[in-house]
Parts: sequence; C-alpha cells; structure tokens
Amino acid sequence: MKVRFAIPKGHLAEPTLQTLRRAGYVITGEERTYHPTINDPKIELKVLRPQEIPIFVSEGLQDVGITGLDWVRETGADVEVLLDLEHSHVRLVVAVPKSWRKINSLKSLIEEFAREGKPLRISTEYLNLTAQYLKGNEAYRRLYGDSDPVMVTPWWRKGDNDRVLIYLSFGATEAKPPEDADAIFEVIETGTTLEQNDLKPIETVMESTAVLIANKSSLKDPEKREKIYDILTLLRGVVDGRKKLHIFVNVSKENLPKLLERLPALKRPTIAPLSDRDWYSVNTVIDKDQFLQLLPTLRRLAQGLVVYEPRQVLPLDQITPKKTEKEERSDGDW
Repeated sequence: MKVRFAIPKGHLAEPTLQTLRRAGYVITGEERTYHPTINDPKIELKVLRPQEIPIFVSEGLQDVGITGLDWVRETGADVEVLLDLEHSHVRLVVAVPKSWRKINSLKSLIEEFAREGKPLRISTEYLNLTAQYLKGNEAYRRLYGDSDPVMVTPWWRKGDNDRVLIYLSFGATEAKPPEDADAIFEVIETGTTLEQNDLKPIETVMESTAVLIANKSSLKDPEKREKIYDILTLLRGVVDGRKKLHIFVNVSKENLPKLLERLPALKRPTIAPLSDRDWYSVNTVIDKDQFLQLLPTLRRLAQGLVVYEPRQVLPLDQITPKKTEKEERSDGDW
C-alpha cells in the first residue's frame, strides 16, 4: 500500500519542496519528471497543477495533496483540510484601471456600469469565486436579484444576467483591461504586477495560503490514515517550528525559582543539574515573538544563553487520528 501524494507545480512548488525537505523528506527528480522520488517507500509523489489537486484528491485519484486554499474554494472539492502550511500567502482581489478615480469598491464598479447601461466585463481564472462574490454584493443583489452572471469559456456559456459577464482567463489576466475586460479578479502577492499594468486593487475577495488536504475515504482506511497522519505530524512540526525558539540557559541554584516564576512561558522546562551543584541547566521552547520580552529577565537571572531555531516542533500529543466506527467496534469485541 502506498499513499498517493500530489504536490503542486508553479509558484507553490519551491516553498512546498522547502517545507517537505525541512520535514525530513528527501525528494529528487522534481525538475525532470512528474513522478519524483521520495525517501519514504510508502509515499508515491505526483506533480500536478494546483488547480487540479483538489479535484484529484476529492475523487480519490490522490490520497493527499498540497494546494492553495483558493483552489479548494474555487473547485468546491469535498476534501478534508488538514493543515494551513502558512506559506505562499496571496490575496484574491478585484482590480480596475488606476485612472478610474471614482471607482474604489466593487459596489461603485457595479453601479457605475449599470448607470451607464454598459455590460460589466470581468476576466479571471476563478469563475466560481467571482460569481459567488458578485452575487453577495449589495449593489448586485439590488440591481439584478438572484440572477447568475454569465460565465464565458471556450467550451460553454451559462448564466442569465448578460449585464455582468465573467470571462475565463488562461493567464496574464493583468493584461486584459481595458480592451478585453473592465475589471479582473486576480491573486496578488505584493501588487507589483498590478502596478506595472496600471491597475489598482479595490477590494479583497479572500486571502489564501498553501494547505494540506486529504481524501475523506482515504482517512477512513486505517493503513492510509496512519501514513497521512505521519505526513501531517511532520509538516505541522515545520509550521510550528518556524514560530518557536529553543533556548538553553545556565542558572544558579538561588536564581532558579525566580527564573521559573518570572517566565510563564517555561511551563515544562527541562531542568538538569550541572557538575557544579550550585548551578542548573534549563532548556525549553518558547514562542519566537516572546523572546525580546523575555531577554531582560534571562539576562538578569541566567548565564550562558544559547538560542536555536528548531527545525521542527512535533505536537505528538495533539495529532491523533480518530478511529472509524468499524475499528471502535473491533476494539469492543476484545
């Protein structure tokens, strides 16, 4: 039995590979093949487009995958989101030409085109998210009720409100306005590409990061579930490790109670006596954003501070797969 694991190509590829490698996986051949090798014989990797991964996982063609939350929402795939990997942060925004100074929201955009009697043309890779967001807008509902904006692709055209049209984009969406589109729904990281194309964001539809997703049926298979939770544990360790610092300090016997009392972050430190019986070694893991606040106390009460950024912090007590009803009944038989 192998767990089929889909990893993304494109802008998600490099940060995903970095996360996997930090988790202890050794991956080779990803630049030459769509089936790279990995140092876990129970995992079979496949490189796919992030747009495809939610559907492939939902349909059971892949057991687990890494993709963007935006594509999970866009496809409506019925998958289990196991973990926010907290990398590849992007925003899906509505953008229009910078020269349109009167238009600074989707509401004003819809109202302006309705007032002028012109159809509003939108270009995007996100047909469903765009349609849902439009229909949730107060101005759209007031003007067009529950009607669906018309979606236009090379293969089909559907929807009943031809006053608002959504055209499927196959990339370079920022280049569409003003000749081929009046507005775009597009993902941005810094907004530089919009700026270079004389566009401005007027509204944020959603924020997205890379996420680990799993097929729900695979999670019910005891053998596959265990391997999926191994993957989850290692990747969760990387995510948590980025936020923590591992500190080691030497403290005198008389200062030890004061140190433990004044540092609430040290809930379960490891305390070990040194060769000098009047001194102890204390080591623990703290939140990275607490370090500067704790430093004055450490400086006053301790000596020999050593700080490491941990590769991983594994929450073994927090990640326990739930048993299926069949397994619980089997346990009861004993």
